[in-house]
Amino acid sequence: MSKAYHQLEQRFARMSAIGGAIAVLGWDHATMMPPGGAAARANQLSTLSVLRHEIMTAPEMPDLLAAANEDTAALNDWQAANLNEMHHAWTHASAVPADLVEQMSMAESKCEMAWREARANNDFAKLAPLLNDLIGLVRQSGEARSEALGLSVYDALIDQFDPGGRQSQIDPLFAELQAFLPDMLQEITARQNDAPPAITPTGPFPVAEQEKLAHKVMSLLGFDFSHGRLDTSHHPFSGGVPEDSRITTRYDEADFTSGLMAVIHETGHSAYERGLPKDWLHQPVGRARGMTMHESQSLLFEMQAARSPEFVNFVSSLIKQTFANAGNACEPDNLLRIYHHVSPGLIRVDADEVTYPLHIILRYRLEQDLIGGALKVTDLPDAWHAGMKDLLGIAPDTDADGCMQDIHWPSGAFGYFPSYTLGALAAAQIFAAAKTDDAAIVPGIAKGDFAPLNGWLRQNIHGAASRFSTGHIIEQATGKPLSVDAFKAHLEARYLSG
Repeated sequence: MSKAYHQLEQRFARMSAIGGAIAVLGWDHATMMPPGGAAARANQLSTLSVLRHEIMTAPEMPDLLAAANEDTAALNDWQAANLNEMHHAWTHASAVPADLVEQMSMAESKCEMAWREARANNDFAKLAPLLNDLIGLVRQSGEARSEALGLSVYDALIDQFDPGGRQSQIDPLFAELQAFLPDMLQEITARQNDAPPAITPTGPFPVAEQEKLAHKVMSLLGFDFSHGRLDTSHHPFSGGVPEDSRITTRYDEADFTSGLMAVIHETGHSAYERGLPKDWLHQPVGRARGMTMHESQSLLFEMQAARSPEFVNFVSSLIKQTFANAGNACEPDNLLRIYHHVSPGLIRVDADEVTYPLHIILRYRLEQDLIGGALKVTDLPDAWHAGMKDLLGIAPDTDADGCMQDIHWPSGAFGYFPSYTLGALAAAQIFAAAKTDDAAIVPGIAKGDFAPLNGWLRQNIHGAASRFSTGHIIEQATGKPLSVDAFKAHLEARYLSG
């Protein structure tokens, strides 16, 4: 390899280490940090963000990239792909001035801490000024990236989380979903209304026992506790680094079912990170290929595999062993009725897989209007209320259950939401292909053995990392471009067959 390329690898490895420190500090911020540490933590995260940005935007970087690009014949396929990812990352970073990076980091920390209190007290007025300031900074960042990348402002924001993701690709898929989901929802709910209702689990289900169950299930899914841990937070997430995975969930002592599925969802994220090629972990090409692919892995675990009759039949015995008071509520048939229940609800993270895309379509619309200036922050609660009525036929009584329920906007993550539903489409398509390719996957899941599934995913998804585009990886793994077809077929088979 050329001297310039070697120097670039060293610089990106250094930035990866800083990013890992930011990730672990962010996990601590969300799980264990006392409130009094917020100001110090904001300063730490801001300082590290600026240091990373300074390395990325050092004056010699353009010359190093140009020199490495002149000698690509000396690079193998992975190195060439890595150089492309380096250039893409540099283009994003160099577009944004260092002082704006620092302002955004500070604003994100302040806004997120204010969101926690505002949500708990249903006090949107307390959050609104900080959110308005943060959106202004996000808009500035988007405008700078837009000019550098030759994209619209919103596409430039999407590209941060999902490289190559574009409104022109998303809009037709979302339009197709919106065309059939409302009618399908009515048909499914009519069927369920005619069936016997599920028996609701009656607690209490102590948090300590739920944690024990979560650890057992995570181990079955392949989680390595020597390289990770499980904690609690306001909002479930998977963080840390591939070598040190930090998963969080939240528990309800009256109902274990949602906390368990949140754990399975986040374990899917962790499995993807742990399956990335070890030789490239600290280079851009070795990272996960954007959030659509990331969400596909978490939703594949949660929605496709863990809610299947095979796995629910298996896990019911573990639940009975854990909760002596569970009774008939934990019989497989009843658990399936619980986990397959479809009903419009207010909370995205608790939504079933039929209504979930409608939650995302709402956020997709609103964040475009917030960034574009068509919607004022002060008008967000009313716009949320109207959008929920339009898409789901219900509306929240409080802003805590409305526009303040998600952490994404208070943390500055605009352009992230579409990846959840794109990930659901990809999960259905990938899981269908995996089951076709390997007949051992479904029998394995029925025994609590995820090794066949994990093996297929590592070979076809995880091992590709960021060497190829999201679309290429999906098409190579499934034989067709991403579409709504597999997702629609999955919903019809699960909820409308028989």
